[in-house]
Amino acid sequence: MVEVVCGIISRNNKVLICKRKTGKYLGGFWEFPGGKIESNESPKSALKRELLEELGMEVEMHNHLTNVIHSYPDFVVKLIAIECTLIKASFVMTDHDSYEWVEVSDLLNWKLAGADIPIAEALINESKCP
Repeated sequence: MVEVVCGIISRNNKVLICKRKTGKYLGGFWEFPGGKIESNESPKSALKRELLEELGMEVEMHNHLTNVIHSYPDFVVKLIAIECTLIKASFVMTDHDSYEWVEVSDLLNWKLAGADIPIAEALINESKCP
């Protein structure tokens, strides 16, 4: 099982999703940004490293939102979602073609990677709570 962490990064009541580069695994799919957790890392330190490397981004990390176990055809991923607030970003695109700030209620209208769909559903359900 591959352990991956992603940031649920919010700004102005929207969340950030990024489109994976064409030619990469899951190219053309949208995802919450993040990456693989190395053997010597905590999820939060991995997220900090991945966001800086892939997007030139710094965030303030908050709560753990959820974990998702998802089976792709050739591997199983455990995706750990952590809620974050954007501090600053240069939006360097190393692993992605583009990014969008999206209303939570619109997340399922995007072509999300399979492991990201349950996270989007959790965010939508959370936003409906009083």
